[in-house]
Amino acid sequence: MAATDSTQQDNQGLQESRVFAPPPDFVANAAISGMDAYHALCAEAAADYEGFWARLARQNLEWHKPFTSTLNETDAPFYKWFDDGELNVSYNCLDRNLKNGNADKTAIIFEADDGTVTRATYQELYERVCKFANGLKARGIKKGDRVIIYMSMSIEGVAAMQACARIGATHSVVFGGFSAKSLQERIIDAGAVAVITADEQLRGGKHLPLKSIVDEALALGGCESIKNVIVYKRTGGKIAFTEGRDLWLHELVADQGAECEPEWVNAEHPLFILYTSGSTGTPKGVQHASGGYLLWAALTMKWSFDIKPQDVFWCTADIGWVTGHSYIAYGPLAVGATQVVFEGIPTYPNAGRFWANIAKHKVSIFYTAPTAIRSLIKAADVDPSVHPSKYDLSSLRLLGSVGEPINPEAWMWYYKNVGGERCPVVDTFWQTETGGHMITPLPGATPMVPGSCTLPLPGIMTAIVDEAGADVPNGQGGILVVKRPWPSMIRTIWGNPERFKSSYFPDELGGKMYLAGDGAIRNKDTGYFTITGRIDDVLNVSGHRMGTMEIESALVANPMVAEAAVVGKPDDTTGESICAFVVLKQARPTGEEAKKLALELRNWVAKEIGPIAKPKEIRFGDNLPKTRSGKIMRRLLRVLAKGETITQDVSTLENPAILEQLKEAS
Repeated sequence: MAATDSTQQDNQGLQESRVFAPPPDFVANAAISGMDAYHALCAEAAADYEGFWARLARQNLEWHKPFTSTLNETDAPFYKWFDDGELNVSYNCLDRNLKNGNADKTAIIFEADDGTVTRATYQELYERVCKFANGLKARGIKKGDRVIIYMSMSIEGVAAMQACARIGATHSVVFGGFSAKSLQERIIDAGAVAVITADEQLRGGKHLPLKSIVDEALALGGCESIKNVIVYKRTGGKIAFTEGRDLWLHELVADQGAECEPEWVNAEHPLFILYTSGSTGTPKGVQHASGGYLLWAALTMKWSFDIKPQDVFWCTADIGWVTGHSYIAYGPLAVGATQVVFEGIPTYPNAGRFWANIAKHKVSIFYTAPTAIRSLIKAADVDPSVHPSKYDLSSLRLLGSVGEPINPEAWMWYYKNVGGERCPVVDTFWQTETGGHMITPLPGATPMVPGSCTLPLPGIMTAIVDEAGADVPNGQGGILVVKRPWPSMIRTIWGNPERFKSSYFPDELGGKMYLAGDGAIRNKDTGYFTITGRIDDVLNVSGHRMGTMEIESALVANPMVAEAAVVGKPDDTTGESICAFVVLKQARPTGEEAKKLALELRNWVAKEIGPIAKPKEIRFGDNLPKTRSGKIMRRLLRVLAKGETITQDVSTLENPAILEQLKEAS
């Protein structure tokens, strides 16, 4: 596949000019074959929007009670989909595969941190989930209850999510890297009745605590709703046990039956709450419904990944993030796929682990994050023995990218060195709130452009508008919106409907367009979308969203800190890194003292939020750059963080001399 060149320029700078057509043999066998097929689906959605989604929902899901209402817009923006229909998500993922001949097919290939492999067929996974679900019911957990899952990557983690779905309990998975305080906040906000965790997790050869962090979270107070803590024995590490509250998972399921009648729920029943950072200090509980969410998880497996019965699919995300929900716990199982679930990290025991796993398990579809790709590019430059070319990657037929925009250089490396210039790359744009892919190349249809997520999927009505909500012409940057509701969209922010409306459907845009929070630009000729970054105070570090205010609040909670401002700066590996400007209650430190205090504050943030929120840089000043009205000039801090020269007008600053102080990192 040779690249074609057509150079063009616009007011956003140089546009990528390389274009790569999908391989003809891929096109011939694809679920959506060629651009004509793509345009036909888009035309169907445009002509009969509700009919389009109703057809797909009937074809792709099994309904206990068929729906007659497709889209209910009477309480916009609290849209409802298929809201008089009933189904069960776990039934659609497991029971359906027992009936259609997949009972003995491998559902999960679990690769442990140390390389040990465990396999579970659909029959075995069904029985695990049913025993787990019966155990939860035996502990009094029922439909509508909220359950926190705080686990590492494992078959048990997936089974926990499926077991909750089976009995109609709403789960909220918390990433195993979050701190006790972050866990406590989520338990309280969700009003959870139980926590499912493990004694420890294994990552990179290290034993990392989980149960002890749960104990610490519950000891912080406000978690009286928790009646059960269920513990998976992963390592056998020593942990504390509270009689009557704590129970080993193996004891919970020991006497349970291997069948569990699914709880049939309304399509709008909350399947899960997943907390994500916003531009305020409080995490948002993104609530997803059962029917519409599962439809899109299954459909994007077929469309974006072109999943086939013989494929081995591997998404390297964690179940603590939305990618692990849609493309590990639910999507692959809903389409009867075989998938790899990986406990470890890409650099242990060496930086060839991903490539070794692909070769070992004959992975055909590989889905990972740009941060991982960039770190492995660096590793291969340092140590050629872990370069992808040293491994047999011939089983691959499709590559995917997720979590943040992928820069063209990393895209090209991935395409050439991992995919051998024969695998389409699906650069998927989506969010926790969207439930699944929104803008992405279709591997058997869309010509690919490095760094561009290309075109929206059929039925997804995306646009770029100005601050008044008016469409902007192609080639001009603006705000990314979705003009029509879609089945897998966020339903509300848990317990805070007003925040939901103001965050995602602001009055300034008319109250009916979904505000993605990202800026974007469309190519003048192709109409392809390129995401240009967040328009709010949210950072994207290694594909994980973190609110600047959340990190600032954590810093100011330290008794030494008087004031703090946090901004993002470009980072070659993580995409964006965190730079904090801090004013202490004592004299501004310098030299070794500054380095010592910076380390202390970094560790403080790790304890308050989690290691992923640690600032990469901390700069100390006597003050922060402020206007005479007291507003912190963050745009100047962003310039300082990047090491650029300030060319903006600083005449409105109360203290322009402070800028010199803040140039140096500790």
